[in-house]
Amino acid sequence: MSRIGKAPVVIPSGVTVTVSKENVVTVKGPKGELKENIDRDIVVTVGETEVVVSRPTEQIRHRAMHGLYRSLISNLVKGVTEGYKKELELVGVGFKAANTGNVLDLALGYSHNIIFEVPSELKVATTTEKGQNPKIFLEGIDKQLIGQVAAKLRSLRKPEPYKGKGVKYAGEILRRKAGKAAGK
Repeated sequence: MSRIGKAPVVIPSGVTVTVSKENVVTVKGPKGELKENIDRDIVVTVGETEVVVSRPTEQIRHRAMHGLYRSLISNLVKGVTEGYKKELELVGVGFKAANTGNVLDLALGYSHNIIFEVPSELKVATTTEKGQNPKIFLEGIDKQLIGQVAAKLRSLRKPEPYKGKGVKYAGEILRRKAGKAAGK
């Protein structure tokens, strides 16, 4: 039995969870509404205070999806109650970030600035303080979308291993290399 899959998802007050005939789970809460398509073999049972996910057989495919869909439903519930935040940091001389609404203007050491449009479901904010690296803050209710946008921003200039210049997640620990001086 999946350890994650057998744990029920607790429904906080103010959140409603419904399952349609097409196996689409809809979660409504104070911050918004999210939907997730569930595989037709997985059974989702909604109780008064919890959601239970179960599988029909012990097939590898069913066992693999059991914990996955329980985690996805848990992420939906957390998203509509608390929401998710990601913070990115720009490390490098002359690296800048500015936003106008949901449009980011990034100066990442290329010959041109990169204009990046953040999806309307997310809120974006940038800060630039003296003596600190510029920061980008992403906030929203969809965990998958925030992770995808943050990964795309990071891929515009990945941190390099010698000086650590690039776009990195706040708190990310980079593996550094010694460089030429180590060879002597």
